[in-house]
Amino acid sequence: MSITPHDERFMAAAIRLSRQHLGRTATNPSVGCLIVKDGAIVGRAVTALGGRPHAEPQALAEAGELARGATAYVTLEPCSHHGKTPPCAEALIAYGVARVVISVTDPDPRVSGRGIAMLRDAGIEVDAGVLEAEGRHSLAAYLTRQTKNRPYVTLKLAVSADGMIGRQGAGQVAITGPEARAQVQALRAETDAILVGIGTAISDDPLLTVRTPGLEAYSPVRIVLDPNLALPLASKLVATARDVPVIVVASEEISPLGSEADGTPPTGLADIQSRRTALEAAGVEIVYCNPYHPEVLLPALATRGISSLLVEGGAKTARLFLDAGLVDRIQLYQAPLVIGEGGIESPLRATDIPSGFAHRGTSLYGADRLDEYEREN
Repeated sequence: MSITPHDERFMAAAIRLSRQHLGRTATNPSVGCLIVKDGAIVGRAVTALGGRPHAEPQALAEAGELARGATAYVTLEPCSHHGKTPPCAEALIAYGVARVVISVTDPDPRVSGRGIAMLRDAGIEVDAGVLEAEGRHSLAAYLTRQTKNRPYVTLKLAVSADGMIGRQGAGQVAITGPEARAQVQALRAETDAILVGIGTAISDDPLLTVRTPGLEAYSPVRIVLDPNLALPLASKLVATARDVPVIVVASEEISPLGSEADGTPPTGLADIQSRRTALEAAGVEIVYCNPYHPEVLLPALATRGISSLLVEGGAKTARLFLDAGLVDRIQLYQAPLVIGEGGIESPLRATDIPSGFAHRGTSLYGADRLDEYEREN
C-alpha cells in the first residue's frame, strides 16, 4: 500500500503526541502511538513517565476490540525483544491490527528490523519511513545515544544586542525577557541533564531547576565541570542536591586513586579530601573524568542513561563543546538589551554559526528572537 496524505496526517499527530513526555521516560524513548479505524482515532498513547508501559500496549488497550483490523501509527519501530515488558510487536499481533505505519526504524540491535519482520511474518502490512525526518527530530536524543554512544547536546545562549552573555562580577544577568525565559524552562523540563562550568556555578550561583508551576518534578540532573572541587558548599546547587541530583565532574588527578601510580599526593590533598567529604555528605555525586575532554565525558554520561544534555554556561564551556564538534543543536536567543562596559563576550553570534549547521527556524518571544540551528548529519 502506498503512503497517503492520510498516513502523514496521522503520523504527524503521533509525533506531536510523542513530544509530551520528552526527557521523562528514563532510558526509553518517548514514543507516540495512534490506533486508527475507518478514519477515526480509537486509541492513543505516549510512553509512560519513567519509560513503562510503552505506547503501543496503552493505545491498544484503549482501543480494545476496535483495534482488530485497524491501522497503528507508531513513531518508532515496535520492540521485538523480551525485556522488562513483553514485545510491543506481539501486542499488535495479538490485538489483530491489520497494518502498522512506522516513522523511524529502531537502531537498537535488539530491535532493528526485527520488529518489522515479526509483524510481517504475522501477515500484518507494514510501511516504514513515514515523516522520517520529523520522527528522527523528535527521537534525536534516543537515536544519538544509540548510534553515537553519547547524549544529544543542545547549546543554549542568550546574547545581548552588543554581543555579550553577561557582565563581569554581576552574577546572573537577565538578558532575555519573561517570555523567552519561560521557553527555556520548558526546554529544561524535556532534557535529561543540564551542564555548566565551575565559573558560572560560582559567579551566578544558579539553581538550574525547572521553575514552571507543575513541572518542577521534571528538573534535569545538574552537572558542574569542576576539576578541583571548588563548588561552594553554601551554593544553591549543593543545598538542593538531595532534592534534584547534582553531579560534579572532577579531574582524575584528584580522585582518591589519582596519586597511587607514582605515590605523589596532589597539592592541597587534605583540603580536597575535606571538600570531597563535605560535598558527598550533602548528596553531591562526584565523577572523576577529565572535565575538559567532552569526548570522554559524554559517553560516561550516556552509560548513566542520560540521552539529552543542555549546555547553558558559560562562555568557556560553550566554546569547549563547540570546538570539540559535539554540539548537535544551537538555540541562540538575541535580546535588545545592551550590556555595555564589563560585558562577557559571547562565544557565538548569529553571524558566525559553525559550518555544518542548518538554520531550522526563528521564533519571537516578546522582544527576544530565538534562532535554532541543527547539525546536518
